[in-house]
Amino acid sequence: MEKKKDLQIDTLTISQLLQMQDLSIPVYQRPYKWSEKHISQLIEDVNFFKGKSAYRLGTLVVHKDANKPELNIVDGQQRTISCILLFRSICETIKIEDPHLKKEIEAISKNLVDFDFSNETSAYNIQRNYTVAKRAVAKCDEDFVRFFLNHCELIYFEIGHISEAFQFFDSQNARGKDLDPHDLLKAYHLREYAENDEKLKLESVTVWERHQSNELAKLFAEYLFKIRSWSRGDSAQVFDKNKIYLFKGVTIEKIGDFKYVDSLRILHHFTDEYNKSYHRQIDLGKKPYPFQLDAPIINGRRFFEMITYYKDIFDMSIKNIQDHLKLNENSKNIFHTITSYGGWERTGDTYVRTLFECALVFYVDKFGFNQINEAVERIFAWAYRLRLEYYAIQFVSLDNYVLENNLFADFKNNYSPQEALARPVDYNFRRQRSISELEEILKSLYYIN
Repeated sequence: MEKKKDLQIDTLTISQLLQMQDLSIPVYQRPYKWSEKHISQLIEDVNFFKGKSAYRLGTLVVHKDANKPELNIVDGQQRTISCILLFRSICETIKIEDPHLKKEIEAISKNLVDFDFSNETSAYNIQRNYTVAKRAVAKCDEDFVRFFLNHCELIYFEIGHISEAFQFFDSQNARGKDLDPHDLLKAYHLREYAENDEKLKLESVTVWERHQSNELAKLFAEYLFKIRSWSRGDSAQVFDKNKIYLFKGVTIEKIGDFKYVDSLRILHHFTDEYNKSYHRQIDLGKKPYPFQLDAPIINGRRFFEMITYYKDIFDMSIKNIQDHLKLNENSKNIFHTITSYGGWERTGDTYVRTLFECALVFYVDKFGFNQINEAVERIFAWAYRLRLEYYAIQFVSLDNYVLENNLFADFKNNYSPQEALARPVDYNFRRQRSISELEEILKSLYYIN
């Protein structure tokens, strides 16, 4: 084994992997989500390469604390669990005649690594994939088993410091492989938990995993990333691994004694103390942390609370928003029209509607529902002017329009609705597309003639 400072590198056969009883899956890991397609592909690959000298399945990255025996898996959990399922299916379905192979399987079975899977998603996928594996392995022979156990390999990285383990993990996945940006953010913020918040990690992971990955991807890419970027005066064209710095903030316990952190510390600790008060046991008046879409992010627990908070907000449909607001007839007509006019589901039109929704939520996030009807009208006129000005809307055109006429910056930099909504909307533009429903509203509001 090669050893460099706190990094050990080795090659593991599957036989060795399966007998690593100190392997542990930490609470910050996502559930087991391999599909039937993945487990079937693994079996097909082993069958395909079994005539070769070896087949490399990937990497296993673990963190090993010097004072503890556990080998916490940082990267490689999905394939490790899948290999266990495949071995168990072999034991149940293939009758082994070779005495040496039979002895090896018995030895592995006695020392087989085992994990506790209390997560419902993991339990369901494990049961499903185990059934798939048994069905596929039943058609395999002893050569398949020998090759799988002794010639299928993983590159094993054992790292001594948890921060270095995650840095390694981030760098591996930043090369365009496994994880979406929101998965990398999850890993980052879990390792930034304060020591006194450690017990809350499992709760945070459980809440996070209740959301579908595609839902979280949409929340970040379509809304949170765009709002944070545009409010800073930056382009919001692509949310990828290079842009996750926008969602990395301040670790209260580690940051220096800087003046700008004082207000964050006060808000952070006072919110907790307020909610611990015995008065809250009486009035049940729990106070959430006062998040703001453009404010500095507190790393760790507050990040997960923030994502849940804004996930709930953006999950509200246009209809639900209307039901909860005291809207005048103009505003009601706007909400109805943007989801009913001819062509409202075209790609370019969905860009404009997302722009409208982002701006409206950003306004409410700062000013509440004060002057909400004026805000709805002004944001509609500002966003949907673009729909009439261009025949076909590409996102780059919309992005440039926002940066040149930045209503998000107005909301960010002003301290009252009157000031924030003061930007004039230029209606002297050439209309390349005629959409009567939109034009009628803009005429009634005196934005176009």
